Amino acid sequence: MNEHTPTYRITDLAESERPRERLARLGPQSLSNAELLAILLRTGVAGENAVQVGQRLLQAFGNLSGIHRATFEEVCNQYGVGPAKASQIKAAIELGNRLRLEMPEERPTIRSPADAAALLQYEMSALEQEELRVILLDTRNRVMDIVPVYRGSVNSSQVRVGELFKAAIRRSATAIIVVHNHPSDDPTPSPDDVAVTRAIVQAGKLLDLEVLDHLIISRGHGRWTSMKERGLGFP
Repeated sequence: MNEHTPTYRITDLAESERPRERLARLGPQSLSNAELLAILLRTGVAGENAVQVGQRLLQAFGNLSGIHRATFEEVCNQYGVGPAKASQIKAAIELGNRLRLEMPEERPTIRSPADAAALLQYEMSALEQEELRVILLDTRNRVMDIVPVYRGSVNSSQVRVGELFKAAIRRSATAIIVVHNHPSDDPTPSPDDVAVTRAIVQAGKLLDLEVLDHLIISRGHGRWTSMKERGLGFP
């Protein structure tokens, strides 16, 4: 960084535009994601105030969900962040997640494969490699949590079926929906997808935990496949 590069601070903004002052005056809902991150970051770096650092983080990881998915080290290594600020960001996101789970009346309810796809389609269609996630559901098919399980190739030789049920058993979920993405534009199930689905459904029966569906989401806008609707891997 050039020694003549000016350092921009939150205090350089007009008082009415500073995130903390605006939050106190108008409430947290009035702030953008970058401004909320700025409150956690507290300070910027040479050439960027905290709001600009927050904007850069959102661009680097795609959105808040991307920051949530990123490892602690990945966030920590962003310029201007470091261990203390990365901890604050990760803690704030986790608190928000736990609050959501404590308010069951506000949890989304899954009534169809389309409902489940809508939960994850925007985020997972942008992924550059395969990921597998499990949606945990309660007795009323309300979402309890969405748990990432695998990152990388989802095939029958690599997926350990027991891993998919760990969180569901621990959280006393009554049903799950498995979701993974194809980084291509084609959501057509592969033979491995069918084999994995069949093994998951069989394991669910043994554990008395219903597997409602296995969805495949592709990069194409609005393109996804329900394995259950196609009768693939389900009896």
